[in-house]
Amino acid sequence: MPAHKSDVITDLTGVRNIKLVLAYDGTAYAGWQRQLVSPTIQQTIEDKIAVMTGTSVVLHGAGRTDAGVHALAMVANFYTEADVPELGFQRGLNSLLPQDIRVLSATEVAHEFHARYRAVGKSYRYALTIADTLLPTERLYSAHIFGPFDTGAVQECLESLVGVHDFSSFETAGSRDLLDAGRRGAVREISAAVMRQVPGDSCRYHIEIAGDGFLRHMVRNIVGTLIEVGRGKRSVAGFMAVLAARDRAAAGKTAPARGLFLQEVFYK
Repeated sequence: MPAHKSDVITDLTGVRNIKLVLAYDGTAYAGWQRQLVSPTIQQTIEDKIAVMTGTSVVLHGAGRTDAGVHALAMVANFYTEADVPELGFQRGLNSLLPQDIRVLSATEVAHEFHARYRAVGKSYRYALTIADTLLPTERLYSAHIFGPFDTGAVQECLESLVGVHDFSSFETAGSRDLLDAGRRGAVREISAAVMRQVPGDSCRYHIEIAGDGFLRHMVRNIVGTLIEVGRGKRSVAGFMAVLAARDRAAAGKTAPARGLFLQEVFYK
Protein backbone atom coordinates (compact mmCIF):
# COMPACT_ATOMS: atom_id res chain seq x y z
CA MET A 1 0.00 0.00 0.00
CA PRO A 2 -0.49 2.41 -1.67
CA ALA A 3 -1.72 0.21 -4.49
CA HIS A 4 -2.88 2.96 -6.79
CA LYS A 5 -1.06 6.07 -7.95
CA SER A 6 -3.93 8.27 -6.78
CA ASP A 7 -3.45 6.99 -3.23
CA VAL A 8 -0.42 9.26 -2.90
CA ILE A 9 -1.18 12.91 -2.10
CA THR A 10 2.01 14.94 -2.49
CA ASP A 11 0.57 18.45 -2.18
CA LEU A 12 -2.31 19.06 0.23
CA THR A 13 -2.71 22.76 -0.56
CA GLY A 14 -6.39 23.35 -1.20
CA VAL A 15 -7.17 19.65 -0.77
CA ARG A 16 -9.98 18.51 1.51
CA ASN A 17 -10.31 15.13 3.19
CA ILE A 18 -13.93 13.95 3.22
CA LYS A 19 -15.03 11.17 5.55
CA LEU A 20 -18.12 9.19 4.58
CA VAL A 21 -20.18 6.83 6.72
CA LEU A 22 -21.92 4.35 4.45
CA ALA A 23 -24.64 1.72 4.64
CA TYR A 24 -25.13 -0.78 1.87
CA ASP A 25 -26.79 -4.00 0.81
CA GLY A 26 -23.96 -6.09 -0.63
CA THR A 27 -26.17 -8.57 -2.49
CA ALA A 28 -25.57 -7.19 -5.99
CA TYR A 29 -21.86 -6.47 -5.56
CA ALA A 30 -18.62 -8.45 -5.75
CA GLY A 31 -17.51 -6.94 -2.44
CA TRP A 32 -15.99 -3.60 -1.54
CA GLN A 33 -12.74 -3.49 -3.50
CA ARG A 34 -12.72 -2.32 -7.10
CA GLN A 35 -12.42 -5.00 -9.76
CA LEU A 36 -11.88 -4.94 -13.50
CA VAL A 37 -15.21 -6.51 -14.44
CA SER A 38 -17.67 -7.08 -11.58
CA PRO A 39 -19.48 -4.17 -9.87
CA THR A 40 -18.17 -3.24 -6.42
CA ILE A 41 -19.16 -0.81 -3.69
CA GLN A 42 -15.91 1.17 -3.93
CA GLN A 43 -16.06 1.64 -7.69
CA THR A 44 -19.74 2.56 -7.68
CA ILE A 45 -19.20 5.34 -5.13
CA GLU A 46 -15.97 6.55 -6.76
CA ASP A 47 -17.80 6.93 -10.07
CA LYS A 48 -20.52 9.11 -8.48
CA ILE A 49 -17.97 11.25 -6.63
CA ALA A 50 -16.27 11.85 -9.98
CA VAL A 51 -19.59 13.00 -11.42
CA MET A 52 -19.97 15.50 -8.59
CA THR A 53 -16.39 16.81 -8.52
CA GLY A 54 -15.33 16.44 -12.14
CA THR A 55 -12.20 14.48 -11.17
CA SER A 56 -11.46 10.85 -10.33
CA VAL A 57 -10.77 9.94 -6.70
CA VAL A 58 -9.68 6.92 -4.70
CA LEU A 59 -12.09 6.00 -1.91
CA HIS A 60 -10.27 4.45 1.06
CA GLY A 61 -12.48 2.05 3.00
CA ALA A 62 -12.02 0.90 6.59
CA GLY A 63 -12.13 -2.68 5.35
CA ARG A 64 -12.86 -4.88 2.37
CA THR A 65 -16.20 -6.61 2.77
CA ASP A 66 -16.69 -9.70 0.59
CA ALA A 67 -19.29 -10.33 -2.07
CA GLY A 68 -22.76 -10.43 -0.55
CA VAL A 69 -21.71 -8.93 2.79
CA HIS A 70 -23.60 -5.87 4.03
CA ALA A 71 -22.63 -2.79 6.05
CA LEU A 72 -24.52 -0.64 8.53
CA ALA A 73 -21.72 1.88 9.07
CA MET A 74 -18.70 1.43 6.79
CA VAL A 75 -16.27 4.35 7.06
CA ALA A 76 -14.38 5.67 4.03
CA ASN A 77 -12.50 8.81 3.01
CA PHE A 78 -11.30 10.54 -0.14
CA TYR A 79 -9.32 13.66 -1.05
CA THR A 80 -10.78 16.36 -3.25
CA GLU A 81 -10.31 20.00 -4.22
CA ALA A 82 -14.04 20.42 -4.86
CA ASP A 83 -15.80 23.04 -2.74
CA VAL A 84 -18.99 20.98 -2.36
CA PRO A 85 -20.44 21.43 1.17
CA GLU A 86 -20.48 18.42 3.49
CA LEU A 87 -24.26 18.11 3.33
CA GLY A 88 -24.02 18.57 -0.42
CA PHE A 89 -21.84 15.48 -0.69
CA GLN A 90 -24.29 13.44 1.35
CA ARG A 91 -27.40 14.56 -0.53
CA GLY A 92 -25.73 14.67 -3.93
CA LEU A 93 -24.27 11.20 -3.69
CA ASN A 94 -27.53 9.76 -2.40
CA SER A 95 -29.32 11.24 -5.41
CA LEU A 96 -26.81 9.59 -7.77
CA LEU A 97 -26.14 6.26 -6.09
CA PRO A 98 -28.35 3.18 -6.47
CA GLN A 99 -30.74 2.67 -3.58
CA ASP A 100 -28.74 -0.21 -2.15
CA ILE A 101 -25.95 2.21 -1.18
CA ARG A 102 -26.61 5.19 1.13
CA VAL A 103 -24.34 7.90 2.52
CA LEU A 104 -25.28 8.35 6.17
CA SER A 105 -22.96 11.32 6.70
CA ALA A 106 -20.20 13.30 5.00
CA THR A 107 -17.72 15.24 7.12
CA GLU A 108 -14.55 17.16 6.34
CA VAL A 109 -11.74 15.82 8.55
CA ALA A 110 -8.02 16.38 9.10
CA HIS A 111 -5.71 15.40 6.25
CA GLU A 112 -4.14 12.76 8.52
CA PHE A 113 -7.35 10.79 8.87
CA HIS A 114 -7.38 7.50 6.96
CA ALA A 115 -10.42 5.24 7.23
CA ARG A 116 -8.35 2.06 7.26
CA TYR A 117 -5.10 2.93 8.98
CA ARG A 118 -6.65 5.05 11.74
CA ALA A 119 -9.19 2.41 12.68
CA VAL A 120 -8.54 0.64 15.98
CA GLY A 121 -11.29 -1.96 15.74
CA LYS A 122 -14.52 -3.15 14.15
CA SER A 123 -17.67 -4.95 15.15
CA TYR A 124 -19.63 -7.41 13.03
CA ARG A 125 -23.11 -8.86 13.34
CA TYR A 126 -24.19 -12.18 11.90
CA ALA A 127 -27.93 -12.84 11.57
CA LEU A 128 -29.43 -16.31 11.66
CA THR A 129 -32.85 -17.82 12.07
CA ILE A 130 -33.90 -21.23 13.41
CA ALA A 131 -37.54 -20.84 12.33
CA ASP A 132 -39.03 -23.72 10.31
CA THR A 133 -39.64 -21.36 7.40
CA LEU A 134 -37.34 -18.55 6.30
CA LEU A 135 -39.29 -15.42 5.44
CA PRO A 136 -38.75 -14.20 1.85
CA THR A 137 -37.66 -10.81 3.23
CA GLU A 138 -34.87 -12.51 5.19
CA ARG A 139 -33.41 -14.72 2.48
CA LEU A 140 -30.69 -12.20 1.55
CA TYR A 141 -29.88 -11.09 5.10
CA SER A 142 -29.84 -14.17 7.31
CA ALA A 143 -28.58 -17.74 7.43
CA HIS A 144 -31.28 -20.38 7.91
CA ILE A 145 -30.52 -23.12 10.43
CA PHE A 146 -32.68 -26.26 10.39
CA GLY A 147 -33.56 -28.35 13.44
CA PRO A 148 -32.84 -27.93 17.16
CA PHE A 149 -30.18 -25.36 18.05
CA ASP A 150 -28.33 -25.09 21.38
CA THR A 151 -27.87 -21.35 21.87
CA GLY A 152 -26.34 -21.85 25.32
CA ALA A 153 -23.48 -23.92 23.90
CA VAL A 154 -22.89 -21.30 21.20
CA GLN A 155 -22.71 -18.53 23.80
CA GLU A 156 -20.21 -20.55 25.84
CA CYS A 157 -18.01 -20.88 22.76
CA LEU A 158 -18.27 -17.16 22.04
CA GLU A 159 -17.11 -16.33 25.56
CA SER A 160 -13.97 -18.39 24.94
CA LEU A 161 -13.04 -16.08 22.05
CA VAL A 162 -12.74 -12.96 24.19
CA GLY A 163 -9.13 -11.97 24.70
CA VAL A 164 -5.98 -12.33 22.62
CA HIS A 165 -5.78 -15.48 20.48
CA ASP A 166 -4.19 -16.86 17.35
CA PHE A 167 -7.09 -17.23 14.91
CA SER A 168 -5.28 -19.29 12.26
CA SER A 169 -8.04 -21.92 12.49
CA PHE A 170 -10.57 -19.36 11.26
CA GLU A 171 -8.41 -17.74 8.59
CA THR A 172 -9.08 -18.26 4.90
CA ALA A 173 -6.06 -18.75 2.66
CA GLY A 174 -4.75 -15.49 1.23
CA SER A 175 -5.82 -13.46 4.26
CA ARG A 176 -2.32 -12.06 4.81
CA ASP A 177 1.29 -12.27 3.72
CA LEU A 178 2.61 -15.31 5.59
CA LEU A 179 6.20 -14.31 4.78
CA ASP A 180 5.92 -10.87 6.40
CA ALA A 181 7.59 -11.42 9.78
CA GLY A 182 7.04 -7.80 10.79
CA ARG A 183 3.29 -8.21 11.17
CA ARG A 184 1.30 -9.84 13.98
CA GLY A 185 0.34 -12.97 12.09
CA ALA A 186 -3.09 -14.34 12.92
CA VAL A 187 -3.17 -12.93 16.46
CA ARG A 188 -6.14 -10.69 17.17
CA GLU A 189 -7.84 -9.36 20.30
CA ILE A 190 -11.59 -9.90 20.64
CA SER A 191 -13.22 -7.46 23.06
CA ALA A 192 -16.79 -8.78 22.89
CA ALA A 193 -18.52 -11.88 21.51
CA VAL A 194 -22.17 -12.57 22.26
CA MET A 195 -25.29 -14.20 20.84
CA ARG A 196 -28.43 -12.11 21.24
CA GLN A 197 -32.04 -13.04 20.63
CA VAL A 198 -33.91 -10.56 18.47
CA PRO A 199 -36.40 -8.91 20.88
CA GLY A 200 -39.82 -10.53 20.73
CA ASP A 201 -38.70 -13.34 18.40
CA SER A 202 -37.52 -16.66 19.81
CA CYS A 203 -36.34 -17.93 16.42
CA ARG A 204 -34.03 -15.14 15.31
CA TYR A 205 -30.59 -14.34 16.66
CA HIS A 206 -27.62 -12.07 16.12
CA ILE A 207 -24.05 -13.15 16.80
CA GLU A 208 -22.00 -10.01 17.50
CA ILE A 209 -18.20 -9.99 17.56
CA ALA A 210 -15.98 -6.94 18.14
CA GLY A 211 -12.21 -6.82 18.01
CA ASP A 212 -9.10 -4.93 17.01
CA GLY A 213 -8.93 -6.61 13.62
CA PHE A 214 -10.24 -9.51 11.58
CA LEU A 215 -8.69 -11.94 9.12
CA ARG A 216 -10.29 -12.77 5.79
CA HIS A 217 -13.57 -14.67 6.36
CA MET A 218 -12.71 -14.89 10.07
CA VAL A 219 -16.19 -14.05 11.36
CA ARG A 220 -17.91 -16.28 8.82
CA ASN A 221 -15.56 -19.19 9.61
CA ILE A 222 -16.20 -18.74 13.33
CA VAL A 223 -19.96 -18.65 12.74
CA GLY A 224 -19.83 -21.69 10.49
CA THR A 225 -18.13 -23.64 13.27
CA LEU A 226 -20.55 -22.26 15.88
CA ILE A 227 -23.48 -23.48 13.79
CA GLU A 228 -22.04 -26.99 14.04
CA VAL A 229 -21.88 -26.59 17.82
CA GLY A 230 -25.46 -25.36 17.97
CA ARG A 231 -26.64 -28.32 15.93
CA GLY A 232 -24.82 -30.80 18.15
CA LYS A 233 -22.17 -31.75 15.60
CA ARG A 234 -19.37 -30.35 17.80
CA SER A 235 -19.03 -29.92 21.55
CA VAL A 236 -17.94 -26.74 23.33
CA ALA A 237 -14.67 -28.48 24.14
CA GLY A 238 -14.37 -29.40 20.46
CA PHE A 239 -14.76 -25.74 19.48
CA MET A 240 -12.03 -24.71 21.90
CA ALA A 241 -9.82 -27.43 20.44
CA VAL A 242 -10.37 -25.92 17.00
CA LEU A 243 -9.20 -22.53 18.24
CA ALA A 244 -6.12 -24.09 19.82
CA ALA A 245 -5.30 -26.12 16.70
CA ARG A 246 -4.33 -23.09 14.60
CA ASP A 247 -5.38 -25.09 11.54
CA ARG A 248 -8.16 -24.03 9.15
CA ALA A 249 -8.84 -27.68 8.33
CA ALA A 250 -9.97 -28.23 11.94
CA ALA A 251 -12.81 -25.69 11.72
CA GLY A 252 -16.22 -25.84 10.09
CA LYS A 253 -17.50 -24.51 6.79
CA THR A 254 -17.63 -20.80 6.02
CA ALA A 255 -21.07 -19.39 6.87
CA PRO A 256 -22.96 -17.72 3.99
CA ALA A 257 -22.01 -14.11 3.23
CA ARG A 258 -25.63 -12.93 3.28
CA GLY A 259 -25.90 -13.05 7.09
CA LEU A 260 -22.89 -10.82 7.78
CA PHE A 261 -23.05 -7.08 8.49
CA LEU A 262 -20.18 -4.72 9.24
CA GLN A 263 -21.76 -3.00 12.21
CA GLU A 264 -19.31 -0.32 13.33
CA VAL A 265 -15.73 0.90 12.88
CA PHE A 266 -13.92 2.25 15.93
CA TYR A 267 -11.43 5.14 16.03
CA LYS A 268 -9.50 6.75 18.86
